[in-house]
Amino acid sequence: MHLDHSDDKSLVKSYINGNERALGVLITRHKSRVYTAIYMFVKDTYLAEDLFQDTFIKVVDRLRRGKYKEEGKFLPWVLRIANNLCIDYYRKTKRKPGIVNPEGFDIFEVLNFQEDNEEDRMIKKERATYVKGLLDKLSPEQKEVVILRHYADLSFKQIAELTGVSINTSLGRMRYALINMRKMIDQTASVVQK
Repeated sequence: MHLDHSDDKSLVKSYINGNERALGVLITRHKSRVYTAIYMFVKDTYLAEDLFQDTFIKVVDRLRRGKYKEEGKFLPWVLRIANNLCIDYYRKTKRKPGIVNPEGFDIFEVLNFQEDNEEDRMIKKERATYVKGLLDKLSPEQKEVVILRHYADLSFKQIAELTGVSINTSLGRMRYALINMRKMIDQTASVVQK
């Protein structure tokens, strides 16, 4: 069978058995989704390219050492490696990821689009700061699912694949994130009313 028409499982097996071209086919097949997932987190083309390369260096290393056990689930496995590298990068640099939509705009910059006057600008900026503050108070898992769902516009299935959890876990994290954000809003409102 021609490599380009092989499924991921066959390509992984072929690569492990010494066919270097099989890895090239896998990378070509999935590079767009993997790169996009990385870019949504880091919002920097050069950094995304570096992390993309690091992802596939790690993929090659793990394949060669026989660490790939998830046959038939190659893309979610690679996305999980990429996601972990992004998180590790932010832990090391203490940077916070931008919240980027699929068109590449930071969602909080987009909120300032189509303003009429200075007062509108100030109100929108305050809202954006307030929402950022709420997100920062969530657990990393809850924050991640809110960003991926509402700002990166991924489905819960895609979020589950990217983060390496079940769809139900992703849904649960979103539910608790919304509950926690509502509680924070209610607490702020009650403090303001006093």
